[in-house]
Amino acid sequence: MSSESDQTTFQPIPALDVGTQLAPHRAEVHEAIGRVLDSGIYVLGPEVEAFEKEFATFCTAEHCVGLNSGTSALHLAMRLFDIGVGDEVIIPPYTFASTAWAPSYVGAKPVFVEIDEATFNLDPAAVEAAITDKTKAIIAVHLYGHPADTEALSEICQKHNLALIEDAAQAHGAELNGKRAGVLGDVACFSFYPTKNLPACGEGGALVTNRADLAERCRALRNHGSFQRYFHEEVGYNYRMEAIQGAALRIHLKSLQSWNDARRKIAHRYLELLADTPLLLPREAPGALSAYHLFTIRTTEAEGLKEHLKANQIGYSAHYPKPMHLQPCYAELGHKEGDFPVSEAAAKTCINLPIFPTMTDGQIERVGKTVSGFFS
Repeated sequence: MSSESDQTTFQPIPALDVGTQLAPHRAEVHEAIGRVLDSGIYVLGPEVEAFEKEFATFCTAEHCVGLNSGTSALHLAMRLFDIGVGDEVIIPPYTFASTAWAPSYVGAKPVFVEIDEATFNLDPAAVEAAITDKTKAIIAVHLYGHPADTEALSEICQKHNLALIEDAAQAHGAELNGKRAGVLGDVACFSFYPTKNLPACGEGGALVTNRADLAERCRALRNHGSFQRYFHEEVGYNYRMEAIQGAALRIHLKSLQSWNDARRKIAHRYLELLADTPLLLPREAPGALSAYHLFTIRTTEAEGLKEHLKANQIGYSAHYPKPMHLQPCYAELGHKEGDFPVSEAAAKTCINLPIFPTMTDGQIERVGKTVSGFFS
């Protein structure tokens, strides 16, 4: 983070500024893209293979399979564990739609289970109560960059012979008791959408695992179910990562740790600036290291605060205003308002303050003072 001059004090502050974050790497990315174009290998190839090895190392995992999106990674996770019609998969209702799409894509039933109020992640006690003889997997979302309680969830999975799948789309570099997202479950699904902690120059995703058999099958499934060209062992998909994305991700990966460190510094300063407000502030659970993909505050005066931020030219976001169990696409499951009160309250009261690695000290102070001023 850098200092900010008086002249820029009242310029608009965006909720996210990917442009300034990636600007120092632009020349290197342009060179890498040119290298890919000159190679004539535009899909998979050596750049993707190199990124897979480097990201696996970052996650302290054995294997990484590059894909075209995080949504595809979640879909393939279902296939890897042979989940299908008649099966159930436990997920939180307060999450992005892709978490729910995964079981739906294979004909399984998403079973919504309440979240923990402090972390927004699955409540292990509620998970255990929701398991039936049809349950085949749990998708643990590391929401907003905070790792789910995968230790408790792992015990539940071992007890009931279930697969534990990490939805780590927002958690690149997050840790739980010294272990990184990517090795906290059987497989982990990452997104490299441009707004993520590790951004591609477009769409991108990956599946990370320590199991060689799952990685091998995933590589085939992403490539039309084929280990050998024109020979198809099973029905597959065109979920391959483009070479340009692999090349760009290799460059951005070098800065991921410093970007995450900057996010943590911003988050800690926000906690200081907002300590005397009535806001519910994000807190890390014991042993957890959040990647702070977002800095999410909670208030029953959310609408008023949004207007106040807008009037002061401060960007914000509000994710998931309608939990998945209340979405029209899942009306057939029969859920109603009040079924998951913690998730529903989060959807109504959460606001994400600006947080991006190139925020200046002046911007951080201004955001904090503006939010505090609303309550004073």
